[in-house]
Amino acid sequence: MVHSFHPYAAASARFRQISVPFNLRKTKPWWSEILDPGSETVTRWNYLFFVICIMGLFLDPLFFFLPLIGGKACMETDLQISIYVTSIRTIADLFYIFHIIIKFRIAFIAPGSRVFGRGQLCKDPWAIATRYLKKDFFIDLAACLPLPQIMIWFVIPATRNSTAAYTNHTLSLIVLIQYIPRFIQLFPLNRRIAKNTGVVAKTAWSGAVYNLILFALTAHIVGSSWYVLSIKRQYECWKQECGKEQNGTHSPSCNLEFLDCKTTNNRERQAWLKKTNVSENCDAINDEGKFQFGMFKEAFKNDVASAPFISKYFYCLWWGMRNLCAYGQDIETSTMAGETSFCITIASIGLVQFSHLMSQIQTFLQSTTARLEEWRVKRRDTEEWMRHRQLPPELQERVRRFVQYQWIATRGVDEKSILNSLPLDIRRQIQRHLCLAHVRRVPFFAQMDDQLLDAICERLKSSLNTRDTHIFREGAPVSEMLFIVRGQLESSTTDGGRTGFFNSITLRAGDFCGEELLTWALMPSSSLNLPVSTRTVKSLTEVEAFALRAEDLKYVASQFKRLHSKKLQHAFRYYSHQWRTWGACYIQVAWRRYKKRKLALDLLREEEYYYTHVLDQDPDYNNGSTSGADDDDDDNDDGEGPSKTSSLRRMAEQLHIPIGPAILASKFAATTKRGLRKVATRLDRETSSAKMPKKLFKPNEPDFSKDS
Repeated sequence: MVHSFHPYAAASARFRQISVPFNLRKTKPWWSEILDPGSETVTRWNYLFFVICIMGLFLDPLFFFLPLIGGKACMETDLQISIYVTSIRTIADLFYIFHIIIKFRIAFIAPGSRVFGRGQLCKDPWAIATRYLKKDFFIDLAACLPLPQIMIWFVIPATRNSTAAYTNHTLSLIVLIQYIPRFIQLFPLNRRIAKNTGVVAKTAWSGAVYNLILFALTAHIVGSSWYVLSIKRQYECWKQECGKEQNGTHSPSCNLEFLDCKTTNNRERQAWLKKTNVSENCDAINDEGKFQFGMFKEAFKNDVASAPFISKYFYCLWWGMRNLCAYGQDIETSTMAGETSFCITIASIGLVQFSHLMSQIQTFLQSTTARLEEWRVKRRDTEEWMRHRQLPPELQERVRRFVQYQWIATRGVDEKSILNSLPLDIRRQIQRHLCLAHVRRVPFFAQMDDQLLDAICERLKSSLNTRDTHIFREGAPVSEMLFIVRGQLESSTTDGGRTGFFNSITLRAGDFCGEELLTWALMPSSSLNLPVSTRTVKSLTEVEAFALRAEDLKYVASQFKRLHSKKLQHAFRYYSHQWRTWGACYIQVAWRRYKKRKLALDLLREEEYYYTHVLDQDPDYNNGSTSGADDDDDDNDDGEGPSKTSSLRRMAEQLHIPIGPAILASKFAATTKRGLRKVATRLDRETSSAKMPKKLFKPNEPDFSKDS
């Protein structure tokens, strides 16, 4: 039997030599993983790429600002701005290319699996690639091609006799054509973000900003188009006048190459510039010629065409915003069909875009002031109701104070409805976050374990109280236990209305009241009747607290036996103001009883000393007093009266006192001595059985020896 296990032992020894852990699942690199379209990574990338697309739409119209008026009757291209714009455009194109690569690795929901629920993800790479190539690939490819960079860096420099006008027309046409797929690309991306997160802008404020950015983008496009068309209109005028001079009106004749600023040092151009009338006939400022500049006259009157780039850009942006807001009403157009069509487009886009922007801003403002308006309506209704019911002025003031304080504390948010709409686990975590720190500030609850504290926090309710509000009244049932978060309360008692008794303390943050309810809940066989409050609790300031209802506290006490431990009971007695008041009253009563008994005993000693050293020295008085203590006063006068009277007469003669008062003093002393002996006997009996007065009773202590 032993030899049969040798092969298995050898095999196990060989497997022990393997240092790398054996795993059946083959790990894939991150670049070959199939991504879930609803995952957080894809959602974040969609948001980032959406911002990149918006920036790209702002970037492309900047190519329209490359042509400018470089001198008298000549046009050139701003090379410095072209370098900056093309460099930034190249970086943006890299994001577009990366987005195409990512879309080849994003799964999609199979159409046939949407019968129930969200559907099943298809993670087949070939199926993903086929679907993407059929739908959005060519639009994304057209949007990511670096066509303006190729034209500026390679095509135009390689072209012979390339002028600034040729560069302007070609570049504008390419940018305009590529702008269409870049703009179309936003719609599926916007729809995908809204599908995963619900909305693109999660708040009304961000929605207003988003629509304002779209409005600024529209104004940017309109302003840059107006600028490049202004340059084109100026060049058309130069070209028209140059064609008129080519008929031989003067020598040298006009050449289209003279309209490019590259030929400013050419002698023929300098000679032509001295004799030509192109600048005078195409002056938009004087506008005395027959050529109509129309809506583009403003670009030359304000020297926008020859201004620096920053000034030129912001002026065109302002021009676009102004005319979009005014729906193109301030534009002075010519009779040209193209110019009129451009003005109609501006008016239509401005009407739609500006109206949409105003509606979004109005929605944002309404969302910020909606709760305030609701509070105002509620406050007006409350005022009308109090006036209709003819409430006293002081009661109306208390109602107004509570409504004001409730608005300041909650801002009109119904916390209860929000919490009830959440799942149980999330609601429990929120309650723990809100209440645990405040509950642990109560010394009694600081000694509990986390499980018991979670059960208590789950059932706590927020409570708001204004100044001079009576939370508990002495003698009334206690329905909740209150844990103070901030504010001050006055807790007082008259011991059931006893004359001359008053006890008052101040409760602050971290204290609690209504502890009679905890004693009631800890009783194994508590009745349905709620306990009676032994104190009157009144708010001194505005108070925020958490309340624990009677039924919730009873449930916690019945479910968690930890609450019945002796340690928690002693902690409750130590921190309870009811128990502290009882202890103080007990000490006061015991001290007063001790002082009273001590005074009585001192008087008894003095009387005994008097009778022992003064009256007991006379033997006749001792015999008379002893017999008189056992018989009646009348018997004393009849039985042993003569002997006692003779002894008193002799003593009175010695002290020179009349016999009548001496006899009365003797009878009073005997009676007092007998009464003091009875008092001493009663005090001795009460010493062993001292009890509290019925009014100052000890708080009810539950019997924990019985099981519920």
